[in-house]
Amino acid sequence: MGSGAGLRGWAERRPVLFPLLLLSLLCPALSEPIRYTISEEMPEGSVVGNLAKDLGLSVRELPTRKLRVGSEKPYFTVSAERGELLVSSRLDREQMCGKRPVCALEFEAVAENPLNFYHVSVEIEDVNDHTPKFPQSSFELQISESTLPGTRFILEVAEDVDIGLNSLQNYKLSLSPSFSLINKEKKDGSKYPELKLEKPLDREQQSYHRLVLTALDGGDPPLSGTTELRIQVTDANDNPPVFNQDIYRVSLPENVPPGTSVLQVSATDLDEGANSEITYSFYRSGQVFHLNSKSGEITTLRTLDFEEIKEYSIVVEGRDGGGLAAQCTVEINIQDENDNIPEITFHSLVEMILENAVPGMLIALIKIHDQDSGENGEVNCRLEDEVPFQIISLSKSSYKLVTARALDREQIPEYNVTITATDKGKPPLSSSTTITVHIGDVNDNAPVFQQSAYLVHVPENNPPGASIAQVSASDPDLGPNGQVSYSIVASDLEPQALSSYVSVNAQSGVVFAQRAFDHEQLRAFQLTLQARDQGSPALSANVSLRVLVTDRNDNPPRVLYPVLGPDGSALFDTVPRAAQPGYLVTKVVAVDADSGHNAWLSYHVLQASEPGLFSLGLRTGEVRTARALGERDAVRQRLLVAVRDGGQPPLSATATLLLVFADSPQEVLPDLSDRLTPSDPQAELQFYLVVALALISVLFLLAVILAVALRLRRSSSPTTWSCFEPGICTKTGPVVPPIYSEGTLPYSYNLCVAQAGKTEFNFLKCKEQLSSGQDILCGDSSGALFPLCNSNESTSHPETLTQAPPNTDWRFSQAQRPGTSGSQNGDETGTWPNNQFDTEMLQAMILASASEAADGSSTLGGGAGTMGLSARYGPQFTLQHVPDYRQNVYIPGSNATLTNAAGKRDGKAPAGGNGNKKKSGKKEKK
Repeated sequence: MGSGAGLRGWAERRPVLFPLLLLSLLCPALSEPIRYTISEEMPEGSVVGNLAKDLGLSVRELPTRKLRVGSEKPYFTVSAERGELLVSSRLDREQMCGKRPVCALEFEAVAENPLNFYHVSVEIEDVNDHTPKFPQSSFELQISESTLPGTRFILEVAEDVDIGLNSLQNYKLSLSPSFSLINKEKKDGSKYPELKLEKPLDREQQSYHRLVLTALDGGDPPLSGTTELRIQVTDANDNPPVFNQDIYRVSLPENVPPGTSVLQVSATDLDEGANSEITYSFYRSGQVFHLNSKSGEITTLRTLDFEEIKEYSIVVEGRDGGGLAAQCTVEINIQDENDNIPEITFHSLVEMILENAVPGMLIALIKIHDQDSGENGEVNCRLEDEVPFQIISLSKSSYKLVTARALDREQIPEYNVTITATDKGKPPLSSSTTITVHIGDVNDNAPVFQQSAYLVHVPENNPPGASIAQVSASDPDLGPNGQVSYSIVASDLEPQALSSYVSVNAQSGVVFAQRAFDHEQLRAFQLTLQARDQGSPALSANVSLRVLVTDRNDNPPRVLYPVLGPDGSALFDTVPRAAQPGYLVTKVVAVDADSGHNAWLSYHVLQASEPGLFSLGLRTGEVRTARALGERDAVRQRLLVAVRDGGQPPLSATATLLLVFADSPQEVLPDLSDRLTPSDPQAELQFYLVVALALISVLFLLAVILAVALRLRRSSSPTTWSCFEPGICTKTGPVVPPIYSEGTLPYSYNLCVAQAGKTEFNFLKCKEQLSSGQDILCGDSSGALFPLCNSNESTSHPETLTQAPPNTDWRFSQAQRPGTSGSQNGDETGTWPNNQFDTEMLQAMILASASEAADGSSTLGGGAGTMGLSARYGPQFTLQHVPDYRQNVYIPGSNATLTNAAGKRDGKAPAGGNGNKKKSGKKEKK
């Protein structure tokens, strides 16, 4: 039926964009596409053109730019080595474009790094690859023998899907003396044949004619198709049907429902009877329209679609009862309706972008296609809602979605972007597509503490390892960018000691105390804590944490005055007998290491020998006389004072004040022998133990003395033996009774000074046992406290003892008289030590000198009249203040024992005041 023709395998690139190729290096996309022209049916792998070269890309850039074709149907591909545009599938122009005069495939070429896209248009040229085809291999035509020459009959047309010169061009009819062929052309340019009767027919001569109708295209070489025309000569029918119009034209909107009337054809026949009855039919059967054979009305069988077929050409035949027929053409033009919504497709869609993306960053390429034509196919694209993106038009059907402003993931982590495409039809149709754009996180937020500064109060004596505070910082970033760790970066503590005070948990921010805090040592300290995220680079924030160590009542009051002596003995104060009410006797001074209410001290009298005789200031601690001393009041008074703080529960300390009413210190010494030890069960038990120990010690001493005496008798030295003459130690007057409550035993020494200056100490046994009521005071007229015994000058009563007046040059300045109240009322011109310091100095002088005499380490001749004292205590301490003790000295025990024994007899604690002070061996009992 036809002959084949060779395919044109060439590609032609049109040069219309040569001046624009340089712009491809500067612009993301070209405003005009790059155009190529190729023939259809090119084999796969055929080169269309060098796309990379036309885009200005070098071969070295191809691996990184990744040039590719972004098309829905893979007709083409790009060579990765050379950047050539290649045919990747069969190109059938008739299948892709149908009868359209211009068949062009448009697509996007995409290049990455940076992301650019380019419009490419490939026009497919037709080749003569289809032969004309008749719908039937043969068809019949009935012609009456009475038909006049010159009558024309429309014949069946052939179809050729090629276009242009390759389409159907003319028809040819095999040679026949009775018929000829006339080629006719419609308004749309299509050809159709008409059979012309050249001479009358005679049915009786030839009733059947067979002719061959050939259809030819204009290809080179031309292709053809044939059909057999069978003409039957019928009996005479004078008048054939005649249509009102040769061509009927009508316009019909698409999408009309099935059964819609299109038009009605009409034909008339001048014959009568059966020869005038006309029957209508389609010359070629179809499945789109229906023709009523009686009325000639044409209706639709199904819905019409302008996008499928825009125009229908139908041949309607009217045949009368005699067999004569007439034909007319019905041309139906389908009008486009806005019945197709725009279609949205995405290319190179980026699902996630970083929040620091600059405005104008490409997110997606958008292609919009509307199958309608005219204004119904013109589309506008827009974004719904308020989003930080915008759509930029690239061509009438291409757009790109880019960022319009800065993004912040912490405010909005993702966007649902709705893109709406609306055509210009009436009414307009639109379609919407929603994509989700996720915003990627970058480390653009530093940690933020919940408070600008932290202040915590931590009670002292907290357990080590306890949590004292917690700081918290938040970071709105994601992942490692939002993971916060805590550390201590600065402090007002020593760097070496910081780790021993506090630590912080890196994950939770809990601050732990590494040790127990002491408010008295550390009142407050400040830390600088840092919160740092794990981003790169890491961001951080600092906050100050001030820790205030609050006070607890953990320190009892401490009494500063009165104080105990160096050996632990208490002191006492003297009060003038004529003291008036309100006289400041002394002041109890105490401090509390705590703070605030815990250090608010109050003073209370727990026990007093004479209640009401003294008053105590509640807050000042001043002891004053409440009334004058009465005749019945005891000379010796004892006050037990409690010092309490204001804590809860309160802590306290006690102080014992020993007060003696006397006008001068000389009056105090005789009273020492009259002091009674308070009845204390514990003291009584100690007394009995001391007595037992004393008895054992006496027996031991007697044995030692006896052994020494026997040894001395054997000695031939008369000087040594003369020390033990019977008359040296005799019974004297009243002496100070020894009290052995602390286990101190009496030791008697005989001090002999030979002419050669050699001093000897020998144990001496007295002639008579001393009673407890006797005082050890010799009858020396000097009135010394501890005079040496003299058998010739002895008295029997202490009242006869006289005291030599002290040197009037002996003075103490006001600064040398310590004490709270004593320094205020002291007499600077007094001749006797007038305060505690003076008395203690005198006691220390006497005891030290006695100790030197006891161990024989001193010559007792430190200077004339000083007995070796001026070198240690100064020239003001001379023998006029201390009696001569270079004969027999009785020392009850050691130095400390003498002091302690004397204090035991006093039974009172030290106190401060204006009065003169003497030592008391009685230790303070609380």
